Amino acid sequence: MTKTFAGFELTRPLIMGIVNATPDSFSDGGDAFRFDDAVARGLQLIEEGADIIDVGGESTRPGAETVSTAEEIRRTVPVIEALTASGACVSIDARHADVMEAALNAGAKIINDVTALEGDARSLTVAASSGAPIVLMHMQGEPGNMQNDPHYDNPAQDVFAYLKARVEACESAGISRTRIAVDPGIGFGKTVDHNLHILNHLDVYQDLGLPVLLGVSRKSFIAKIAGEMDAKRRFPGSIAAALAGVARGAHILRVHDVAQTKQALDIWMAIEKVS
Repeated sequence: MTKTFAGFELTRPLIMGIVNATPDSFSDGGDAFRFDDAVARGLQLIEEGADIIDVGGESTRPGAETVSTAEEIRRTVPVIEALTASGACVSIDARHADVMEAALNAGAKIINDVTALEGDARSLTVAASSGAPIVLMHMQGEPGNMQNDPHYDNPAQDVFAYLKARVEACESAGISRTRIAVDPGIGFGKTVDHNLHILNHLDVYQDLGLPVLLGVSRKSFIAKIAGEMDAKRRFPGSIAAALAGVARGAHILRVHDVAQTKQALDIWMAIEKVS
């Protein structure tokens, strides 16, 4: 039976385009911080082939400082309203319940939470009552400290166990498994070796029976391996990691470079279909 998520049949990998309505993202340095720029960025990504637009108003890069929920809402809600008015399927990248509620009321269809609904005491309740599809991501620690000596006994299995427990917590709160996707959280409280181990064993997450979202775009592990310090010049490494993930079962790719990713996926899938 074909998996589905947010109304999409996962007969091919979905592309989730990133719109960071923040001044301090590691990957695009505030390129879409202004309202007009954020909307234009989202519309461009749709034109390039994005299935989902992921809008965020708080940077979760290593060492990032938190912003108020009011500021996060100010940054994201007008962008979500404009993009949904254009027909886009929008997800809200947020870890605070107030932001989730405001975004859903503005038209967002998906909740994408880096804390797997643990970052706010109200998140489970808000998510459950909303009926929205949810992405549960693994992060060891908080953005401000997550890269301070992260440790795992077995990275892929430890993250699997955490995500399994969070799925069960969601089910207990009344959230159907049919609404859930999981994300192992590449780069969130993980060293290069941890990231590589998880990517190499990404197929283990198929045992959850849920869609797997993978976010490797422009991540710092690419710089540490390949030496490219400019985040915007990490596309070759990003697509290599993304295709390796798709080969191991990733269903959704969260990316900055939509057109290039779509082209790479089109070629990869054409090759795979040849008997």
